[in-house]
Amino acid sequence: MNTQSTRIAVELVPRSEDSLQRELQIVQDFPQVSAINIPDILRFDMRSWEGCALAQRGGYASVAHIRAIDINPKKTLPMLDYLQQNSIGEVLVIAGDIPQNHARTIYPATSVDIIRKFKKEAPQIQVYAAIDPYRQSFRKECESMQRKLDVGADGFFTQPFFDLRLMEVYGELLAEENVYWGVSPVLAERSQHYWETRNAAIFPQSFTPTLEWNLKFANDALSFVKRHGFHIYFMPIKTDLRAYMQGIDFSIA
Repeated sequence: MNTQSTRIAVELVPRSEDSLQRELQIVQDFPQVSAINIPDILRFDMRSWEGCALAQRGGYASVAHIRAIDINPKKTLPMLDYLQQNSIGEVLVIAGDIPQNHARTIYPATSVDIIRKFKKEAPQIQVYAAIDPYRQSFRKECESMQRKLDVGADGFFTQPFFDLRLMEVYGELLAEENVYWGVSPVLAERSQHYWETRNAAIFPQSFTPTLEWNLKFANDALSFVKRHGFHIYFMPIKTDLRAYMQGIDFSIA
């Protein structure tokens, strides 16, 4: 069991500088949140690390997403100077989806390749790897996690979980690791269908796409990570950020 204190993060989408600034101002009303996690979404002009710089100026630690397939493994990390100049000391390396329009150059680099590259070129930066409990068998995902640890990953961010029982299974395996467990509200049947078909996510039989159910699960997940010394990040996509955050009991033990 970890003995570190639980860190609470929120994932915010960098649609624009103005929209991100507005959401950061909302998060400031919840002082228990100490970190901001910014995805790198190609259809938006703002890159993840640019959003992280904005969060840093707001007083938050930030975690930049790095898409492995965007990185030329034969050249220096292209965002490294920016990260260092803006004191961004944490990144999450993901594989990255292939752009639908193929307008961007992509490289045959895996997340393991780029984690190794970060640890070689910027050992002062904490590098997290991704855990996806849905994409492949449990055994294969465990093997993938070990490969990432072997090349120097400092911890993990998970895909959002919707079932506490599945969290407990992975929690036993990850008891000694630095893990941020993802929680994302799903408030419509079409959103549930998206998660099930696109990401092969597993929902419990008790699930209902209501704010009430999702807030109960968020609080149960927060209690779980606090008991076990893990961390958590909330991912309120297409959800009223303030209403969702107000429903979380940050004092829960």
